[in-house]
Amino acid sequence: MDFSIIINEYPFYLSGLWTTTWLVATSLLIGLLIAIPAGLLQDHSWWIIKWPIRAYMYFFRGSPLLVQLFLIYYGAAQFESLRETWAWEFLQEAWFCALLAFTLNTGAYTAEIVRGVVATVPEGEVEAAKAYGMNRWKTLKRIILPNALRRALPAYSNEIIFMIHGSAVAGIVTIVDITGAARVVNARYYAPFEAYLAAALLYMCLTFTVIYLFKLWEKSYQH
Repeated sequence: MDFSIIINEYPFYLSGLWTTTWLVATSLLIGLLIAIPAGLLQDHSWWIIKWPIRAYMYFFRGSPLLVQLFLIYYGAAQFESLRETWAWEFLQEAWFCALLAFTLNTGAYTAEIVRGVVATVPEGEVEAAKAYGMNRWKTLKRIILPNALRRALPAYSNEIIFMIHGSAVAGIVTIVDITGAARVVNARYYAPFEAYLAAALLYMCLTFTVIYLFKLWEKSYQH
């Protein structure tokens, strides 16, 4: 083993770490904005609202992230009408395709988490809010969502970890994330063990950082 390879290339790995971090963090943030209304409305009584949301969730939860990325990155170029719109300026960029795939994927999984935890909110708390005179919006804002957030933390922390690990597919579409950096280092030195060991350690650092932060967050609810 030649650890000097990792030491010499650490700025390159740090650049890949930054790319992975902002891609995952941005997709999680936007995905959460999609997931909350999708999770709340997927059981809506109006079919025109319910079925498009369910179709979106079934597709992105039922197909691999890599396939979704390929559909966006390679598939968008097949539509000439799309290439003539303003959207093509973004869709021809690998980083945007990866961000879009990650966002839609995590949005679907998180929406299911939201639906599940909202369904477990005790009915008595909702009835008490109504008796207190709260309207539907205030009940949602003050009772249902805070209660659901506390219950969702363990499942959502797992979703973040899955997204960190799943983000490794970004390197396949020319993005130099952690895995992409490892691939380049391997090509330079023909040292796959050292190259991918460094990548594994960086992914572990991100993963255990998330676990630690969520444990602190869960403890804050216990006091």
